[in-house]
Amino acid sequence: MAKLTVNDIDGRNKRVLMRVDYNVPIEEKDGQMVITDDTRIRETIPTLDVLINRGARIILAAHLGRPKGKREPSMSLRPVAVKLADMIARPVAFLDDCIGDKVENTANALKPGDILLLENVRYYAEEEANDPAFAEKLAKIADIYVNDAFGAAHRAHASTEAVARVVAKRGGPCVAGLLMERELKFLGEELQNPPRPFVVILGGAKVSDKIKVIDRLLDKADAILIGGAMAYTFKLAQGLKVGKSLAEPDKVNLAREALEKAKQRNVKFLLPVDNIVATPVPTAKLDKKGRPVMDLQNPRALSDPNIPDSEDGVDIGPATIKAYSEVIAGAKTILWNGPMGIFEDPRFAEGTFGVARAVADATQKNGAKSIIGGGDSVKALNTAKLGDKVTFMSTGGGASLEFLEGLELPGVAALADK
Repeated sequence: MAKLTVNDIDGRNKRVLMRVDYNVPIEEKDGQMVITDDTRIRETIPTLDVLINRGARIILAAHLGRPKGKREPSMSLRPVAVKLADMIARPVAFLDDCIGDKVENTANALKPGDILLLENVRYYAEEEANDPAFAEKLAKIADIYVNDAFGAAHRAHASTEAVARVVAKRGGPCVAGLLMERELKFLGEELQNPPRPFVVILGGAKVSDKIKVIDRLLDKADAILIGGAMAYTFKLAQGLKVGKSLAEPDKVNLAREALEKAKQRNVKFLLPVDNIVATPVPTAKLDKKGRPVMDLQNPRALSDPNIPDSEDGVDIGPATIKAYSEVIAGAKTILWNGPMGIFEDPRFAEGTFGVARAVADATQKNGAKSIIGGGDSVKALNTAKLGDKVTFMSTGGGASLEFLEGLELPGVAALADK
């Protein structure tokens, strides 16, 4: 169901509470918090332009990271306000809170075209609890509610769901931003009856994260190409050895069922024919999740379908890149979600970048429609400087997966239908 958008409302002199997804990668450099990828900020500018031109008084609400209901200075949105102001070449006011008298007074004093960014809504535990009282406080500054945060739309949180209900109950419009509209169009309408051949590329770590997407897409796709660590669970399902590669032995039955369904539906289901492997050597370090960090040594291409017990599969190999690229070249519609390997390490990036080049070429040279389903795939395309060579890049990671599964997203359901 299509949603009303900012193009359907008159926001002149109205206070517009706009939920944005400014959960951007940010890190400390020389004592300053620096945004390392501004894609999610940039993608909201078209919606902001519409509201500015219509004389709305714009209040932006967003989250950053997972502060778990506490004020975590490293997760403040203040640097985002500075970045946004620089990108749109106009002032962006910032408040160190998102509810209360100070917020209400500042919002009420805004002039048409002014922009105010509120502090991280997740500084309050009530946000993720979808607390009605907290939503009422947020809604005090909203005559109109706009949701342009597709990346957070799969969460039923106060700023994405409950606040829309409050505004709607008192007769205020609740509409989609232009980014939200595009996400719903490309991940929804465009994939209902895609021009064929329809090629799906899926990577990432876990079959369990994507098995529902795979199941749904097996009803539509002509070919599914599998990469990343999830490929090793499929290899286990085929009775092959995967050495020390990341896999989910308890999900082998799910993988086997998917392979069987692909066979029944006559869908090409391609798994890597070769791999880049490396020898994991323990270090004394732990990662952010407390897991041992391995030093991956002696990387090399392996054409044997079985991976030795001492080795770890870390990327698809050159023969797989070639085979996948040939299938992608013949596609009219491409959906890609998930990297082919540990592309953050340059030694294991060629599989992901090779697929990225093939998708870009199919789009630019053959007129294919290419839809990139968020997360690491977008990061990889941007790293390879190919982001502008595809049709659409989603800003949603988990949201795009749930939407592709066919689930109703709470943040979308709360908006008015056309």
